[in-house]
Amino acid sequence: MDLVLFLTFAIIAVVCGLSMALQRHPVASALSLIGVMVSLAVLYVLLGAEFIAAAQLVVYSGAIMVLFIFVIMLLNAGAEKTTHKAGLAHFMGIPLLLLLLAVSTWVITKSTLAGKMVKFGAFSGGGPREVGWELFTRYVLPFEVTSILILIAIAGAVRLADRELD
Repeated sequence: MDLVLFLTFAIIAVVCGLSMALQRHPVASALSLIGVMVSLAVLYVLLGAEFIAAAQLVVYSGAIMVLFIFVIMLLNAGAEKTTHKAGLAHFMGIPLLLLLLAVSTWVITKSTLAGKMVKFGAFSGGGPREVGWELFTRYVLPFEVTSILILIAIAGAVRLADRELD
């Protein structure tokens, strides 16, 4: 049953990720990203990290995505316009994608052959105490830098929206 749920939500995450990248309208792209975040939360639950799954839902699917949609609405971004200026991207896109997939597959197979298999529900480090300890000791600098970057993005979006109103 765990394998069926894992494969189902992994496929949902990949399809929503592709949909996010291929959408022409930014709101539809943001909604596809919410699908990715929710399916990742389900995968965290399958691994036994319920607190991390709840944080994934509340923080990313809730707060950050509402912020993204608010900024998109604030900037009044319409559908993306198609241009024909990127001719090199059309010719090099597929070969570079295949190269990326080949290198990624090679790295993943080399790193997982020597490791242990994942046992669903066996992870015990996803509670609030462990996450809080790691977040405020080992990862305090990346956490604060990320919050400052989000604050700068909000200020930039407000500045751009204010410029359009003038």
